[in-house]
Amino acid sequence: MEVRENQVRFHRLLRSTRIYSITAVLALAGFPGAQRTFAQPAAAIIAGTVHDPSGAPVTGVRLTIKNLANDKIESTTSDQAGVYRVQSLTAGSYEITTSKYGFSEARVRVVLDARRPLRADLKLKLAAVGEETVPSSSTDAKKLESLEQRIEQLEAELRQNVRASASNVAEASGSSPLLASISKDPSAIPIPMASLSKPDPVFVPVTPGAAATANAPDTAPAAQDAKQNTQTAAAPTVDLRTPFAFGDFTWLNGAPRNKDVVLDTPFFTPEVRFDTHYMEDFNQPIDHTIVGSTESFRSDEVQIEQISVGGDFHWDNVRGRILTIFGLFSTTTPRNDASPGIGQWDLRDAYRYVSEAYGGYHFNVQHGLNVDAGIFVSYIGLFSYYNFDNWAYQPSYVSSNTPWFFNGVRVQWFPTNKLKIEPWFINGWQSYGKYNGHPGLGGQLLYRPHEWLSMVFNQYGYGEDNVGLPKTQRIHTDDSVEVRYYSNPESMGVSKMAFSLTGDAGCQYGGGISCTGHGGAKSSFLGWMLYDRTWFHKDLLGLTLGGGMMNNTGRYLTLLPPINGADAFTGTPYFTENPGQQAKMWDSTVTLQYMPKQYITWWLEAGYRHADIPYFAGRGGVTPPGGNNGAPAAYVCSTGATSGTANLAAAETACGGGLSSVWFPDLRRSEPKLSLGVLVKF
Repeated sequence: MEVRENQVRFHRLLRSTRIYSITAVLALAGFPGAQRTFAQPAAAIIAGTVHDPSGAPVTGVRLTIKNLANDKIESTTSDQAGVYRVQSLTAGSYEITTSKYGFSEARVRVVLDARRPLRADLKLKLAAVGEETVPSSSTDAKKLESLEQRIEQLEAELRQNVRASASNVAEASGSSPLLASISKDPSAIPIPMASLSKPDPVFVPVTPGAAATANAPDTAPAAQDAKQNTQTAAAPTVDLRTPFAFGDFTWLNGAPRNKDVVLDTPFFTPEVRFDTHYMEDFNQPIDHTIVGSTESFRSDEVQIEQISVGGDFHWDNVRGRILTIFGLFSTTTPRNDASPGIGQWDLRDAYRYVSEAYGGYHFNVQHGLNVDAGIFVSYIGLFSYYNFDNWAYQPSYVSSNTPWFFNGVRVQWFPTNKLKIEPWFINGWQSYGKYNGHPGLGGQLLYRPHEWLSMVFNQYGYGEDNVGLPKTQRIHTDDSVEVRYYSNPESMGVSKMAFSLTGDAGCQYGGGISCTGHGGAKSSFLGWMLYDRTWFHKDLLGLTLGGGMMNNTGRYLTLLPPINGADAFTGTPYFTENPGQQAKMWDSTVTLQYMPKQYITWWLEAGYRHADIPYFAGRGGVTPPGGNNGAPAAYVCSTGATSGTANLAAAETACGGGLSSVWFPDLRRSEPKLSLGVLVKF
């Protein structure tokens, strides 16, 4: 019964804080009196109950609330029910210190959000014998008492201004019971009980940060709130505890540029994405099929590449994320994974509409420690899997031909607010399942020492990632640096300039294959890509120039053309991927983006890709007469029927007319393309 009475007391004391929300509404509505009152940043509130070790409330506890950004101190004293409250604070990080005779001093750090009250309940410990438990001098106590009196005076003045503003508005707009009640008694405005029924999840000693994109660090749920607070508060403080929250990294390639969250709750932060485009392949394939890309699939058509709905769940250090994926991505991404062809239960269909799905726990260790298990967007290739996050739409080969997802377990350790160390234990190289006997091991090192510099190092090894080659292992390194070398955000001319440079190297060895060609057929990968980005007119426009190349001997990372419906497991006799076979390719793009709001991007891109072998779809396309015949691993007869064999001589006999009776896809060495579209992310 006593606990219930304390809760009611706590809610009543907080009712008056609602006047700030009402004042904000009046100010936004354009009422002059309210605007004068609301000229200051939105007030934030800390409140809670102080308990002794038995759970009973403690009265007369002196609480000192210190702003860690500017060392400004506020103070208050718990009342007869053990309840305390401090308001008129700015959002940011604070340290709460208690002082009470007979109890040990308690210290706790919290992150305060101006959008809602923060409840921070405190439990005191009994003091040890001889321990000093009161202020060291009466002068300190007098200073704190004087400061508390000044706070009460300011609160009274603020209430008087709100009362006057509400009265003026009521007179101007006619009879309004709500406004009339405010003008008489601002403290009568209720706060919903449900909003204070549980402690705010922001109240944790350690708060690590957002976004699970290709190169933006994943962080704990409390940190996501903390990072949003520092971005949206009217008078933000620098957050030095949340990883990478000390600077604005929305300029990065591979990271979303949203600075604000449209909708957020203590339990769930939603995410929605749309990606629609029109592409014109100047080879003009008759079957509208574009070959050799993870972003471009159909020519001369309006297509939806991605529709994703989901978000992040976070409560009491438990975290989870789900992001669905529909559109072309749900078909084109799984076909590049051969592992579902091993065994039963159709893994490809099981995961087809899931882009990210994992659950885990955040430990308050140093600047944060996350342990998650599920399916993750991968970190190899710099560019994000989601096109909204990128400077260009079509990434170069070192991004397109390396993994987009991993299935497994990851650990994210933040020893400092500028460094993330992340080991992986995964099924294999972009695989829902495991190809052979060994799982894949890898990890990422992400280091951002300054706001203008980001470095990421991805490593992979141990995995046996070839179907039919159980003794062949793969190693790979993917390393990138991004530098923002000019920044003038308010410029109507050039507002920012940056570049990204990525280098990839890898190979396969064992089972008659080698990295160098000595002791077996050569199987290796070497590539790079370079992009330069310029923003104009306060970041309204963005222009990106870039491209790259790859040399993939053995073709083990070269995307298989979808000839007759072929995928990574079936293969095709028209484009073999045997150790020692050469594949050298390069590309370049020019991308213009128009970004009128932080949630939308209109874009136009011209690109050119070239290979030293026939690879891209030509006018004749890659679809047999009459459509796919269901046998992609065999040659196709000119009638559209399957020959039943992957041996060309046998196919000539089976088709009955020699070489002329066998159908061949139209493959070219180059592909010029023009694309445009719209990207949306909330």
